[in-house]
Amino acid sequence: MRNWTLQFKIKLVLSQKFFSRMQKVKKIVLLFIITLLTTSCVSKKRIIYFQNNKIDQSKVTNSYKTVFKPDDLLQISISALDLDAVKPFNLPAVTYATTTNSVVGTPQQQSYLVDSEGFIDFPILGRLKIAGLPRIEAINLLKKKLDPDYVKNPTINIRIANFTITILGDIKKPGTYTIPNERITILDAIGLAGDLNISGERTIEVKREEGNKIVSYELDLRSNELFTSPVYYLQQNDVIYVRPNRASYQSASYNQNTGLFISITTALVSVITLLTNVIK
Repeated sequence: MRNWTLQFKIKLVLSQKFFSRMQKVKKIVLLFIITLLTTSCVSKKRIIYFQNNKIDQSKVTNSYKTVFKPDDLLQISISALDLDAVKPFNLPAVTYATTTNSVVGTPQQQSYLVDSEGFIDFPILGRLKIAGLPRIEAINLLKKKLDPDYVKNPTINIRIANFTITILGDIKKPGTYTIPNERITILDAIGLAGDLNISGERTIEVKREEGNKIVSYELDLRSNELFTSPVYYLQQNDVIYVRPNRASYQSASYNQNTGLFISITTALVSVITLLTNVIK
């Protein structure tokens, strides 16, 4: 009888120790699962745009200017009352049939490529330095060259045929976009690309070619200060990069079998719970 009582006490003590250990293991496993599930949570303040409603109107400007750069493809049209005088400066780009020596297809306006030194080859006038000039200055340069020796009171229009921007990173439709009107804001570009993914950082980076170097700008979409940024209006060949947020980095670092690990851990918790209930 005494032996049986002693054995019972020993089993009871062991069971209590086992139960205590299982409770600790259960808590650790549950904490592990909660940690995995909450690492991807993102604060509301890190997502919403324009959180600060105060805008310094004195710094907001609606002006923008396009500055011509090497590798720009320019379409230049010149008009005046004397149509014969402007014909040599509006040469159409056409294709000729070798057999009939006739024009094939619809003539299109000729484009001028700004070379690496910033020059274009313009009919009659020769090489003109265009790179580094805003549109209005380039127009004034041509007017001075044409009026009055060649064309009196010319009307000149210059547009960039290959005005493009590139959007990369954690955004719905990354890619390179052609902008026909040459006027686009950072918000227009984001809308064109379908908006940032929920996992994209709201502080984005804009890379711009200035002179012979690439300059990087940081732009916080959560602040209204973006409206006063020098890169609020984009220029040709600007590159926008949207970084993934910290939660994306962490999820990318997980093993592909993370889902399997969570399933196994959940099953383990269920087994522990069942054992502890049986011991009770």
